Amino acid sequence: MTVINPIEEAEALADKLSGLDLAGRLSFVAGLGGRVVFTTSLGIEDQVISAEIGTHRLPIDVVTLQTGRLFPETLALIDETESQYDIHITRYEPEQADIDAYAAKYGMNGFYESVEARHACCGMRKLKPLARALAGATIWITGLRRGQSANRAETPFAEYDAERHLLKVNPLADWDIEKIKSFVADNSVPVNPLHARGYPSIGCEPCTRAIKPGEPERAGRWWWEQDEKRECGLHVAEEAAAIAVQQ
Repeated sequence: MTVINPIEEAEALADKLSGLDLAGRLSFVAGLGGRVVFTTSLGIEDQVISAEIGTHRLPIDVVTLQTGRLFPETLALIDETESQYDIHITRYEPEQADIDAYAAKYGMNGFYESVEARHACCGMRKLKPLARALAGATIWITGLRRGQSANRAETPFAEYDAERHLLKVNPLADWDIEKIKSFVADNSVPVNPLHARGYPSIGCEPCTRAIKPGEPERAGRWWWEQDEKRECGLHVAEEAAAIAVQQ
C-alpha cells in the first residue's frame, strides 16, 4: 500500500472502519496489501481478533511477544488457540544477551525498584522483540479498546504510528467488555482462565495482579507504581521507548 499522506490516510481508514463490523474491519484491512501483523497478548480482546482471523482465514500474520515471564496459563493458551483456529502464532522472544545485561545492571527482578528499571525490562522483553515482529509490516493490528484505561479512552480505529512508520489499526476500539464477553460466549472462544480469577488484563507474571472491586481493568499492571496512566511503551510513546533503544 502506497502511503502519500499517512496521517490523512489513517483518518480516512478510521472513518471507513467505523461503519463495519469486526469481521468486515479485519477483512478490509487484510485486503489493503503489504504485510499485516496482529500482535496478541492472549487477553480476552485479542482472543476475539484471533478467532475472527482464523474463522475467516484472513491473510494476517499473528504474532506474540513471548517475554520469558508469562503465566503458564498464557503459554498454554497459545497452543490451544493455534489448535482451535488452525493458525500459527509466531513467538518473538528477548535476546539472551539483553536479559543478561539487564540482570547485571538491575537484578533479574529490578523492575520493582524503580520506574527506570521497569521501563528497561519492558524495553528488552517487549519493545525490542516487537520491533522484530513488525519488521517489514505496513499495518499493525492491536486489541486496544477505549474502555481499558483512561490512557486509552480516545483510541481511534486507525492511526499513523510515526515511530514505526506504519498504520496502526484498533478494530475493537469501540467494543466494551460486555460485548467482548458476549462474543466469547456465543462463539466458544478459548480464553485465559486467569480472567475468571480477577485478572482482566494479563501481562508478565511478576508484574500482574488481580484487581480489586471497582478498580479499572488495567489497575493490576505494575500496581506498585503510582502513575495511573502507566504503560509498557508498546502503545504509548514514553521513556520506555528511549530506554529500549539504549539497551
